[in-house]
Amino acid sequence: MSAQLPGPGASVAERISSLLVGMDVHALPAAVRDVARRDLIDVTGLCMAARHNDYVRSTLDGFAEQGRCTAIAHSGGVSAATAAATNGTAAHGEDYDDTLEGTPNHVGAVVIPAVLAACKAENRSGIDAARGIIGGMEIMVRMARVVPGGFHKACFHPTAITGTFGATLGVGLALQLSPGQLTHALGLAGSLCSGTIEYLAEGTWSKRLHAGWAAQSGIRAALLARAGFTGPRTIFEGEHNVFRAFSPSLTPKLELLTEGLGGSWIIEGIAFKLYACGTMIHPYIDCAIAQAERSVAADDIVSIECRTAEAIVHRLWEPLAAKQRPLNGYAGKFSVPYSMAAGFFDGAAGFGQYTNERVRDEQLLAFASKVSYQVDPNDPYPQSYTGEARVTLRNGESLYFEQPHFRGGIHEPLSDADLERKFADNLRYGDISEVVADGALAHCQQVLASDAPASRNANGLAHLEPGARTRYGYTQPRIALMA
Repeated sequence: MSAQLPGPGASVAERISSLLVGMDVHALPAAVRDVARRDLIDVTGLCMAARHNDYVRSTLDGFAEQGRCTAIAHSGGVSAATAAATNGTAAHGEDYDDTLEGTPNHVGAVVIPAVLAACKAENRSGIDAARGIIGGMEIMVRMARVVPGGFHKACFHPTAITGTFGATLGVGLALQLSPGQLTHALGLAGSLCSGTIEYLAEGTWSKRLHAGWAAQSGIRAALLARAGFTGPRTIFEGEHNVFRAFSPSLTPKLELLTEGLGGSWIIEGIAFKLYACGTMIHPYIDCAIAQAERSVAADDIVSIECRTAEAIVHRLWEPLAAKQRPLNGYAGKFSVPYSMAAGFFDGAAGFGQYTNERVRDEQLLAFASKVSYQVDPNDPYPQSYTGEARVTLRNGESLYFEQPHFRGGIHEPLSDADLERKFADNLRYGDISEVVADGALAHCQQVLASDAPASRNANGLAHLEPGARTRYGYTQPRIALMA
């Protein structure tokens, strides 16, 4: 089935629905299909890594709806909404999931859990899932580009807002809703989205929930619309539209939502993270690692002044004293000074660097206390993410370090081998055996190309095999992406 052309006078939501309903996955460019496969690998690994974490258990217990779907790497069947919420929260929980230059947004952690859960619940195929994942992720990144930086400026997390629409569209496409039903679903999504950035104040868990909440909201919006519940056709451009509500300071560039939709794909630029922290921090970590590699001694450093974009100061730099001494491991993920200290001493910024114990290390905190910033009015954010650091030494010498782009992004993308190494590291952290890890990777590589229904081809990740005990006392999960 090919896309249906929207009629004259159609709303933006109607045009989106008409352009994407009936999308032929087999006819899409290989690079677009590959994005879905690669992001599925990344999301799966992150869910496995987080399976023992307290916030994942709290999400699973808090929803606690029984059903036939799977919370990845957990035993027992749960409802589609519970699966989507738990898996989305797990995938985004360590801030190690995908992003995109030009539009800081996490798409896979929302759309993939929503679509997989819906496909499992309704016995849909891997191809159906691929259609939903690709379409849902595309509308998420397009929405963020309509008001670049606007959601953050209004104190909202872009993933929480755009994610509800991406999950709604993805589920609707996977379940083959009609254009009219999909339009109503998108209208309903506007009443189900929210998510403030007040989590920054105390390092609490609410940001982790944003992806999971958006994922389950997308399922609910799509199912409500399919059942006949109506939503506003003009959710994107009406007088009380979503952009006016969540990004009031900017005039939305609505043409970016539909320009080339179905023929050109922004998701081809999705980036995968090398560090488990806020995206814009990464280039500064690279600068700190470069300092250590030049054998700069920490005790010889008097100060480190970083050039930065004004737009990220309120999230990653201020209050500076609090960023230099984060309250807990999660708060450390949104601190440039602490993350630079971790990079300098550990040469990494992974799971081990953002524990409550590690952020209390006085050696790291002493280093962080030397890091400050200066706003650069010419910083290219959000089009690209860069890092500059000038180090002043006790002998008066000044050293300059620069990372001109985000590693893992369009200028230096991760190869399949890089992504598979990250996947393997994540599963080791989650205490997953190599045998199970190899099977999980193979399944992720294949499942979205399958025309078989979910009953024959699994969608979820984790019935548990009896017997194999881990150091945590959990059994090893048997991986089947639509089982």
